[in-house]
Amino acid sequence: MHKFLFQITVFIYFISAAGFIVHIITLRKDAERIAAVFLSVGFGFHTAAVLMRWFAGGHPPLVNLHDSLSFLAWAMVGSFLLFQWQHKLKSLGAFVVPFAMIVMTASSFQSREILPLPPVLKSIWLPIHAIICLSADAIFALAFCIAIMYLLQERQIKKKRLGAVFQRLPSLETLDAMNKRCLTMGFPLLTLGIITGSIWAEKAWGSYWSWDPKETWSLITWFIYAALFHQRLTVGWRGRKAAVMTLIGFTVLVFTFLGVSLLLSGAHSYATWLK
Repeated sequence: MHKFLFQITVFIYFISAAGFIVHIITLRKDAERIAAVFLSVGFGFHTAAVLMRWFAGGHPPLVNLHDSLSFLAWAMVGSFLLFQWQHKLKSLGAFVVPFAMIVMTASSFQSREILPLPPVLKSIWLPIHAIICLSADAIFALAFCIAIMYLLQERQIKKKRLGAVFQRLPSLETLDAMNKRCLTMGFPLLTLGIITGSIWAEKAWGSYWSWDPKETWSLITWFIYAALFHQRLTVGWRGRKAAVMTLIGFTVLVFTFLGVSLLLSGAHSYATWLK
């Protein structure tokens, strides 16, 4: 049943993404309303799919690549819905929802087989660590989309060609404020994710840090976002610098999440758990 719900979710997200894109191109309010309704319904189906898979497997569905990508998309949509409710950034949906749909599509191509957990993963720290880390990733994904919107809007203004894109995107001040908000939410979660991972590692292997490839790249990612966090809050970085740094940070984060897990061996490698 959870597989069927997953497929329905992908289809609904596709319709929602199309609706948000139509809205930002045409400014048709009915397209935005339909997209928002479908997204909320899809999020409900997605939540049910995650819970049913959890029940079917007897453990949190956060271990393999299919489940991790699915939860990441779920967290992205949930974060966007919260932002939409608080700040009414309708145009953000044209960037976030297609991104989430791509993540869900990638997830659909991965193995959905539910395998028994290795002994080391049978720990309360699994859901704590994984949920915190993936939630941070989801918020940084929103920041990535907002940074792209900022650079697009800035380009329009600098060229003094205030066309359709300028009218549909929020002001630079609003986008910069939202980027900063994502950073102030995501960075503490990333920090907490690394801390909980270290605690789990000590309980499982007797060492808080072993310089596993994922640990190393997670630390690199943390330093990039820490630098951005410091510059924004103390030096006053904003605007283009912050947007570009956000893009760099998220690029490294994606490599840490996918590249390291798929290409390098280690405790966090998806291939390791499926052998």
